[in-house]
Amino acid sequence: MEDLVALCKRRGFIFQSSEIYGGIQGLYDYGPLGVELKNNLKKSWWSSMVYERDDVEGLDASILTHSDVLKYSGHEDTFTDPLVDCKSCGLRFRQDQIPDYCKDEDLTEPRDFNLMFKTNVGPIDDGSNYAYLRPETAQQIFINFKNITDSTSQTLPFGIAQIGKAFRNEITPRNFIFRVREFEQMELEFFVQPGTDEDWHKTWVKERTQWWIDQGIPENKLKIINIDGDDLSHYSKATVDIMYMFPHGIEELEGIANRTDFDLGSHTKNQGDLDITADIIKNDSSTAKLAIQDLDTKKWIVPYVIEPSAGVDRGVLAILNEAYSEETLSDGKKRIVLSFKPHLAPIKAAVIPLKKNNTELVSMAKNIKNNLQTLGVGRVVVENTGNIGKSYRKHDEIGTPICITVDFDSLEKNIVTIRNRDTMEQTKMNIDMIEDFFVDYYK
Repeated sequence: MEDLVALCKRRGFIFQSSEIYGGIQGLYDYGPLGVELKNNLKKSWWSSMVYERDDVEGLDASILTHSDVLKYSGHEDTFTDPLVDCKSCGLRFRQDQIPDYCKDEDLTEPRDFNLMFKTNVGPIDDGSNYAYLRPETAQQIFINFKNITDSTSQTLPFGIAQIGKAFRNEITPRNFIFRVREFEQMELEFFVQPGTDEDWHKTWVKERTQWWIDQGIPENKLKIINIDGDDLSHYSKATVDIMYMFPHGIEELEGIANRTDFDLGSHTKNQGDLDITADIIKNDSSTAKLAIQDLDTKKWIVPYVIEPSAGVDRGVLAILNEAYSEETLSDGKKRIVLSFKPHLAPIKAAVIPLKKNNTELVSMAKNIKNNLQTLGVGRVVVENTGNIGKSYRKHDEIGTPICITVDFDSLEKNIVTIRNRDTMEQTKMNIDMIEDFFVDYYK
């Protein structure tokens, strides 16, 4: 973990937030390379969930959340962690994270601590006009269920996908970006006919496991566990966690929950007894009919929902950890390599003039860069340092899959050198072939 944290700061992946003022625990900023890696991971998820499927729609809902939404979802009452104080060291801990140096006799009785951030809405702070920063992205999907079904032609089974910020006032944030107070989630709520939910749950566990393998996580580094009994969330009939061996130990990478009709029912009064043929379902704070009509039977159905939910930040940490390696070369020197899958690499190619500030070489390098950039594959940069060895090492360390060297043969013979990050092999290529090669490489 120390190696990853050092690399992330040195190369501009991730910084401690507000570092010049001492930082805030559990908050991090993504730098120039980090934002590219993070966006590429989100892009891969969105493509697999929305673009490659005809049964999923997208959503981007507000972060500020009406208090009644989290009241009826159960979050106000249940979204808590047990908190204890150590009278010896003066620090506070979650009950399951008490360090060995704190003795039992020095600990207070555990008390519930609500994890949600609360904020005032409007100019008058009288305690009555408040909202929450959403603790998850799921509830905005549920309360938009009717809007989505009314505005699309989706029928069961179908899903609603969302990527966005969530906030939890963690008692003890820890392990770099693994457990933080502000994070991003990639969540799908997949609505199904009651009775088909268990089969769909199994399907989505398989689908999500394969997706992480496709991102570069070896199957033998993943472990599938079933959550049972008291460990289940209040809304869950069944939950399967995809676990990964992070630098600090094996922990959850993604959870796939069978939420049944808990959420749609929670936002609908007396859902279990309701006359589902009614036009309006009344609730203390909601008049929406969170149900869908079966086009064959004409009956209204409150669907069950399967929820694959992954943390973007945890995903970034897993990808970084898996990609990181140190190699000893034949000359005894060492190199650090981030062997990202090409679609996740923050920089897709570096174009390197052999001689710094040589007008002709730099001009040709910029032309190549601009042409590749227009292909829409991702970020391409010109590395005008004049030291080809250091440029290669830098781009190995930040995970750039290919480097394109422009030298004097390029000016005379229209040829460049393509270097592969993983094998370090170099091949000559006519400049006219670069664009086709580039597109094929990133297919």
